[in-house]
Formats: sequence, structure tokens, C-alpha cells
Amino acid sequence: MADWDEITNVAEFGDVAGPEDTSRDRAYLIVLAGSHVGEMFKVGEAPMVIGRSAGAQVRLQDDGISRQHCRVYMRDGAVFIEDNDSRNGTYCNGVRITRHQLHDGDKIQVGRRTILKFTYNDRIDETFQRNMYDSALRDGLTNAYNKRYFVDRVANEFKFARRHATPLSLILIDLDHFKAINDEHGHVSGDNVLAEVARRIAGTIRSDDVFARFGGEEFAVICRAVPPADAALLAERMRAALIERPVTYKDTDFAITASFGVSGLPDHPFEEAEQLLTAADDALYQAKNRGRDQVVVYDGAV
Repeated sequence: MADWDEITNVAEFGDVAGPEDTSRDRAYLIVLAGSHVGEMFKVGEAPMVIGRSAGAQVRLQDDGISRQHCRVYMRDGAVFIEDNDSRNGTYCNGVRITRHQLHDGDKIQVGRRTILKFTYNDRIDETFQRNMYDSALRDGLTNAYNKRYFVDRVANEFKFARRHATPLSLILIDLDHFKAINDEHGHVSGDNVLAEVARRIAGTIRSDDVFARFGGEEFAVICRAVPPADAALLAERMRAALIERPVTYKDTDFAITASFGVSGLPDHPFEEAEQLLTAADDALYQAKNRGRDQVVVYDGAV
């Protein structure tokens, strides 16, 4: 287990770019607006599909985006974007396009509200952009998304799931008896435990899932296109990953368990994202009442 210095996000001197790193030869798409704001996608030699299908290299779930909306590709050193006969069209700098050569600073709109910026970065730009993205959207201790980002994503994913009649599940996770670790061993030990717990949970989920730190010792996962029954199986894998072995810090072993609450569509006719959150919280509360270290799926009567 890493000590305190190892889990803090401090740039090493080796991360500072030298003169050889300042050529602006890294092509990127950066999301400026939409539910994925701040995310960066590097443009390489292989074509990239932008859309909401599982096979898209740039997967965006916002309204109005087709499954394979458009594609970005390189040819003779230039970068092009081409619409894939999308339902709502692809726009560059406000103009609907069929095929367009991209230039530094071009704005691309797909769907109703997703806007991407095409840009060339050098290594300094790239590092700065990623650091800005991480500091704005991620929890510094666990590297999970922060609560603000998570709540926004829940709202957007819920609207999308309702509109397209696709499954959506939410898992809330609360560590059992975590306060005792802070009280008996100090907050540095507690922070190291939290960092390791987050690492184990993150190792069980898909790249499409959204993992966040929801509170002090509480985490949450949005599972796209996953019904609650399957989300409960995922929660069981998380639970097993925590109890498999203790978390060790400074020669002390901490046996960690957690309680899990699951809710989702289409099992219940939730009309608002807040209801989805409340249902998962109710299920989590029931897991605590039943003795902790277990998964409870919201059944409408919890």
C-alpha cells in the first residue's frame, strides 16, 4: 500500500516538458459542452467514430447523437471529419457538413448540445488540459469523479435512458464502520484505505461506467445500459473485491466491508433522476439495517 506522499497528485520534475516537447503535433478533440465536458480524445492514424454505440471510439450519450454519428480520420497529414448520414447532422463552426478538413480551433457540434473543439497541442498543452480536467472533475484522493460531476451525469444519463427506453442502474456504496478507522488510527490511515478501496472498485467496472466519490466514505457507480439485476451482480463483485484481503497500511491490516444499494430502470417508473438516487439510498439504508456487508436492490417497498 502506498504511503501518503505516494497517493497525492504532485507533479515530478520529470513531467516538465523540455524544448523538444513544444511542437504542436498532437491532434485532439476536446468536449466543450455536453455531459462529457472536459474529456479529451486523441486523434491518431486509425479512424475514430463519434457516436453513442458501444463500438464508437468517441462515445457520447447526449440527445440527438446517432449511434455512429460521424467519423474523424487522417489523410496525407490532414485531419477530416465526415458525417455518417446522421439523423441530426454534423456541424463545423455552425455550418452543416458532409465532409470537412479540420483546422486548429474548429468547433464541431453533434446532437443537440454536444460541442467539441479540434486542436493541436504540444506536450505542455496536453498535460495542462488533462490536469485542468482532472482537478475540475475528479476527487484528488481517489481519482474517482467528484460528486458535482456525478450528479450532473446522473441527470443526463437518466434523461437519455428515459427517452431511448434503455436500462440504467445506479449503485451506492458505503464503507462499514469506517469512522472507527479515522478515530483509532487517524485520517492519514483513513485516506490510504479510501484510496485502496477506490482502486479495487475501479478495477471491477467497465470503461462505460461512471465511478465517483459521493461523500466521505461513500462511492457511487452509474451503469449505462445495465438493468438492476445485472448491476446487483456487479455490486457483488465489488463486495468480493473488498473482502478478498485486508487493506494494509503501516503494518496495520484493515478488514474492509461495504454496504450496497442498487436501483434502476426499467424496473421502476422513475420520472426524475432524484428518484433514482433516493431509491438507491433507500436500498443502501436497508443493507445497513440488515447487518451490512451486503447488496440490496430497491424493490419499491424498502
